[in-house]
Amino acid sequence: MLLTELLLDPAGRSGAANMTIDAALLAEAARTGRAFLRLYHFDPPCLSLGRNEAAAHYDRAAIARRGLDVVRRPTGGRAVWHEYELTYAVAAPIATFGGLRAAYHAIHTRLAAAIRTLGVTATLAPNAPTARPPVRLSSCFATPVGGEVLVAGRKLVGSAQVRKRSAFLQHGSILLDGSQAIIAAVSRRPQVARAATTLSAELGRPVAWDEVTGALVQAWGDYITSTIVHPSPPSSPTLLSHLAPLGVA
Repeated sequence: MLLTELLLDPAGRSGAANMTIDAALLAEAARTGRAFLRLYHFDPPCLSLGRNEAAAHYDRAAIARRGLDVVRRPTGGRAVWHEYELTYAVAAPIATFGGLRAAYHAIHTRLAAAIRTLGVTATLAPNAPTARPPVRLSSCFATPVGGEVLVAGRKLVGSAQVRKRSAFLQHGSILLDGSQAIIAAVSRRPQVARAATTLSAELGRPVAWDEVTGALVQAWGDYITSTIVHPSPPSSPTLLSHLAPLGVA
């Protein structure tokens, strides 16, 4: 595995700011062949839609009444409500893992290993095909697919990928607490019974962002070569200043 540069962004940023940074990391990985692991969260909480999701599937009036921050992800997949979570992003050459599917599995294997050190029995969903739901659902966490991180059959991590030339971006949400129920409140699509879980629910106690960050950094181990911590507040005018050494500011 390629040596990885770690970006810690604990201050919290808007959906647009977070997606801008992830897209910049993907572009840099494609341009230079470098690999990055970014750990961050959203402030304010945000509803993100997959790259190809139709906006017509969501009630704009309901979103406006709740004053929700909404962003379009560069990756595919379905809607995610980002509030009580740790979000990760990996941007790297595809050749690092031998393919996109191999990358998906390898990254989730590492995430599951980190989560197990916290005391939660995390496993990967089997790769065997599963029956499609009779209707297309809105929430990313509605149903698990092969290779995703599960706890007792419930989805704990939701991830998506996109490719840019010889590089890829995979980012996703590790649920610390809360729920994805707000998606049902603003969606025009049918919903199913909750198929997700959170670290707090599994451990029976609050779980801090820093605690999970530490576990992930340990799981990456010696593959991390350098660390940049960017503590600026979300309103900082130097939004991408911490990426200046990467040539993408």
